[in-house]
Amino acid sequence: MTTALKSIAAVAAFALLALLSGCGKKSSSMQPLPLAKVACDESFENIMEQEINVYEYIYPKEDVVAYYLPENACIDSIMAMGSVKAAVVTRPLTEKEVSYLRSHKKLVHQQRIAVDALAIIVNPQNPVEILSRKDIAEILSGDVTRWDQVEPCKLGEISVIFDHQGSSTVKYMRDSIMDGRPFGPNVSAVKTNPEVFKAVAENKNAMGVIGVSWVSSDMKGREHSVEELAKAVEKSDTTMLDFNHDVKVLKIRGNDVVQAYKPYQAYIFDGSYPLFRSVYMISTAPGGTTTHRFYSFVTGFQGQKLIQMTGILPATLRPRMVSVE
Repeated sequence: MTTALKSIAAVAAFALLALLSGCGKKSSSMQPLPLAKVACDESFENIMEQEINVYEYIYPKEDVVAYYLPENACIDSIMAMGSVKAAVVTRPLTEKEVSYLRSHKKLVHQQRIAVDALAIIVNPQNPVEILSRKDIAEILSGDVTRWDQVEPCKLGEISVIFDHQGSSTVKYMRDSIMDGRPFGPNVSAVKTNPEVFKAVAENKNAMGVIGVSWVSSDMKGREHSVEELAKAVEKSDTTMLDFNHDVKVLKIRGNDVVQAYKPYQAYIFDGSYPLFRSVYMISTAPGGTTTHRFYSFVTGFQGQKLIQMTGILPATLRPRMVSVE
């Protein structure tokens, strides 16, 4: 994969150094109140920021700091048994990892908090509406390099864009779609999910791979205040979700499947949408600590409702109702 980014090893080393130095999203000039430090996969930054903002609004005497890192760095921060005692990643700890922590007298709590879908986005000028898993694999491998090989059109070379080479999104597509094969020369990486969105919105030949929460229309336009979000998480309604219209979200179908689907929550829930992955929250914090209370919040009703509002599927709430196209 071509990219101007530094190696993942350097990124992880820098991230862990930042964790140990205590840097975070809060100003270092203020002594924090009871503090929780969470290492979060960068793909879920907008989700975790909402969780933290509402938690701190409801419990103003508590403080949560999030570090947005590549997934391996998040796991490393938990295994280091330092000040970071919670992580949000796309896999649970292995039995070996859990045994190691418990051998050092660490409590281990881990629970699936969501099922995330990966959206395939293109420019609104792109006439393509549907891709199969096979189509995606051929594009990622470089076997298919032009849009007119997918569907008769006047578009040219396909440019595939990921957030960055060390992300869990890249890992998912390599492992689940490519069966471990290398990406083609048409695949590149930027630095963040918003940059993926921007690149696709501005380039009619681009195809982006991005977590569905980043293309939810809920993330566009007037942002909800923390007070509005805190009130919303008390409700048990279901609301139809739509996508941001600055990009086009493609329908995806599994191999040997006729029907294609967009990543609406109901289709993630029943398995019709084929590009999905689980999201887990891990805590090694003792009961009674801010970290453990925040873990309970995210895995409980209020935290799950916030996840539902971002467009991905919460682990314990019913999916949103959608209009069938």
